[in-house]
Amino acid sequence: MKDLLQQEQWRVIDESVLAIHLPALHSFGMDDTLCASVGGGIAPPTARAWVHEKTIVLGIQDTKLPYLTEGINFLKSQGYHVIVRNSGGLAVVLDEGVLNVSLIFPEKEKGIDINRGYDAMWMLIKEMFSDFNIEIEAKEIVGSYCPGSYDLSIDDKKFAGISQRRLRNGVAVQIYLCVNGSGSNRAELIGQFYNRSRNGEETKFQYPEIDPAVMASLSDLLQQNLTVQDVMFRFLTALKNRCRHLYAGVLQEEEQPLFDAYYDRVVLRNEKVLGDANE
Repeated sequence: MKDLLQQEQWRVIDESVLAIHLPALHSFGMDDTLCASVGGGIAPPTARAWVHEKTIVLGIQDTKLPYLTEGINFLKSQGYHVIVRNSGGLAVVLDEGVLNVSLIFPEKEKGIDINRGYDAMWMLIKEMFSDFNIEIEAKEIVGSYCPGSYDLSIDDKKFAGISQRRLRNGVAVQIYLCVNGSGSNRAELIGQFYNRSRNGEETKFQYPEIDPAVMASLSDLLQQNLTVQDVMFRFLTALKNRCRHLYAGVLQEEEQPLFDAYYDRVVLRNEKVLGDANE
């Protein structure tokens, strides 16, 4: 089976510095744009890195919490923006110590099995930190926020979560990496959000019971003061080993109108889904 990471060329759109000044919805509009342009053959496989200021990204299921407005008001009181994403999963934390990476592949005739996308990202992260004597596992970490079968952990402490978005023959595999800062403080914040949004009420959907002790940053786990740019360098080095041509790029002219349309769509969708809760 062909290694998904092995491509003739990778275009890299590095927004790990620039996007800090942009709303997080920009990133979801960008990834939808790239799914459409890479899937449609307009652009080559693309890797995108992004960092946003303090933002809580909710999943669709989170918007069904019985006391959502109270939960959102709490997050805002802690200085966070609140948005809803269009890929799967539950609430996650973005801030200046969290690096997000998206890998966008074209989905050829046979299609990309969902686990192949997850495995490709897991393999890339393992390569990025192969100089450390550690094992990075992919399994659900119970008690973490946005738990899933591809939570990435070291010694049973989660530092990353992976999701996927499929659109117009393109597949975006997205990961957030807690590089520095306190993973347990981020988990505590999400735990308080769920406590306030549930307020003791029974819900049909099983929301996670957050245990801050099961989440940590890479800096803590590797006992190294890592910066986002340190991890970016590792990411670019690992990706360069998987292609003949790695180059820094921006949206092409043909992609710009796509972005305008997809960005408008995510903004409208957020207004519709969050409505009064995010006033």
